Amino acid sequence: MRVVGIVLVLVVLATTVATFARRLRVPAPSLLVLAGVGVALIPGVPALHVPPQAIAMVVLPPLLYASAEELSLRDLRTVWRPVTILSFGLVFASAAAVGFTAVAVAGLPPAMAFVLGAVLSSTDPVAVTALGRRLALPGRVQVLVQAESLFNDATSLVLFKVAVGIAVAVGASVSLPAAGGEFLLLGGGGSLVGAAVAGLVWLVRRRTTDPVLETVIALVTPYAAYVLAESVHTSGVTSVVVAGVLLGRSGHRLTDAHIRLQLHAVYAVVVFLLESVVFSIVGLELPTLVRDLPAGTGLWPLQALALATVLIAVRVLSTLPLTRAVKPTQGRLSWRVAGVVTWAGTRGVMPLAAALSIPLVTDDGTKLTGRPLVLVLTTSVVVFTLVVQGLTLAAVVNRSGLALEPEHTAREEDDARDALNHAALDHVDHLATLEAMPDTAIDRVRRGLNARLDRTPETPDGTTADAAYRQLRHEVIAVQSTELHRLYDEHRISDTTRRRLQHDLDREEAALGTP
Repeated sequence: MRVVGIVLVLVVLATTVATFARRLRVPAPSLLVLAGVGVALIPGVPALHVPPQAIAMVVLPPLLYASAEELSLRDLRTVWRPVTILSFGLVFASAAAVGFTAVAVAGLPPAMAFVLGAVLSSTDPVAVTALGRRLALPGRVQVLVQAESLFNDATSLVLFKVAVGIAVAVGASVSLPAAGGEFLLLGGGGSLVGAAVAGLVWLVRRRTTDPVLETVIALVTPYAAYVLAESVHTSGVTSVVVAGVLLGRSGHRLTDAHIRLQLHAVYAVVVFLLESVVFSIVGLELPTLVRDLPAGTGLWPLQALALATVLIAVRVLSTLPLTRAVKPTQGRLSWRVAGVVTWAGTRGVMPLAAALSIPLVTDDGTKLTGRPLVLVLTTSVVVFTLVVQGLTLAAVVNRSGLALEPEHTAREEDDARDALNHAALDHVDHLATLEAMPDTAIDRVRRGLNARLDRTPETPDGTTADAAYRQLRHEVIAVQSTELHRLYDEHRISDTTRRRLQHDLDREEAALGTP
C-alpha cells in the first residue's frame, strides 16, 4: 500500500507540475526533477528506494518505444554517418574523460571511475524526446539528437557491463576481443530480436480490426521486445528501439483511422504518466542517496559540477566536426548546430537505472568501494543536465537561429493542405467523368474541397448524408493520405507536418463512420 500511495502522490504532483510547466513554457521534466527534490527535503517524507529492475522492466520499454516511433526514418537516412560516429566515438570519449576526471577530483578507484564513466557516457532518449517535443528544430537536427540518444545505449551498456565486471573481480584485466564480442551480442542480437518482434507484430496487426485488441498489442509490444531480448542475453533497449522504429514507419498502413486515434490517445496518457513518475523519482532519490554517503565525501557537489562540465566539453569537441552533415541551409555555421546538439544531450533515466544496478559487493564478498559516491554523482549530473540544460535549451535554440519560425511551419502546413485538396479534386473530377458516383454526392464533396482551398467555411446544404456521399468522402481521404505520404517521401514536408495532417485526416474519417 505504501508503494501505491507514493505512486498516486507522484501522479498528482506530476499533473500539477505539468500544468504550471505549460503555462510557464518550460520543459516539464526539469520542473518535475526540482519538485521531486523539494518533496524529498520535506521533514517526515519517507526515503524512496526504487529497484532498478522496476525502472528497467516497467518504465523504460514503453517510453523507449514511444520515442523510437517518433523517429523519422527518412531523416535518419540523411544523418546516419554522424549518428553512428556519435553513438560509438562520443560514448567512448565521454567514458574515458569522465573516468580520468573522477579519479582526479573525486578520488574514486580507477575501476569504479571507469564504471561511472560508462554510466554517464550516453544521453537519455526519454529525456531528450521529452525536452525536444516542444522545440521547432529542423528535421535533420531533431533526428540527429534523438537518434543518437536512442542508438548509443548499446555502446554504453557494454562498457558498463565490462566496467562492472572489472570492478567486482579481483585482479581482472580487460579483454578487447571479449568486449567486442559482448558488444556484438548485445547490439546485434538485440537488433535481430527487435526486427523479429516487429515483423511478427506487423503480421498480427494487419489481421486485427478490433480497437481494444489492437491497443493491447501496441502496449505489449515494447515489453515483449525487451523481455525476449533480455532472455537471450542481448540488449533489451536495442530491441525495443529497433522494433519501435520499424513499426512507427509502417503504422499508418497497419490500422484504420479509428484505431490510430485510440492508440494515440492511450499512448499519450501512458507516456505522460510514466515520464512524470520517473522524472519525479530522479529528484526524490537524490537527498536519500546523499544521506547514505560515507564521511569525507562532502565535496560531491563540486565533483558533480566538474563531471558535468567535462561531459559538455567533450560533447562540444565531438559534435563540432560532425554537424556539417546536418547543416541547415544558406550559410549557417556548423557551431550553431553543434551548440544545440550539445545542449540537448541531457542525461536521465538510463544512467540512473544503470548506476542503481551496480553490485554491492565484489566477488570475494567485500564491500564495493565507491558505490555510494558513484550513485550520488550520477544522480547529481542527471539532475544538473535536466534542470540547467533543460530550462535553458529553448533559449539556446532561439539564439542559434535554427528554430523554425511559426510562420514557416504554418505556411508549410497550408501548402500541404492545398496539395491534398487539389489531389482530392482531381480524383472527384475523374469520378465525375466516369459517372461512377451520384452527381449530388460529387457536387457536395467538390464544394467542400473548393471551400477549403478558398479558406472559407464549409456551409451545409441541408441534404441528408447518404451512403454514396460517405463512400466518396472515404475515397477522397484515402487519396489525400496517399498524397500526404508522397509529399513526405519527396522531402516536401517535414515529419511533424505529416503527423499533424495525418491526425486531422484520421479525425475526419472517424467522424464519417463506416462507409
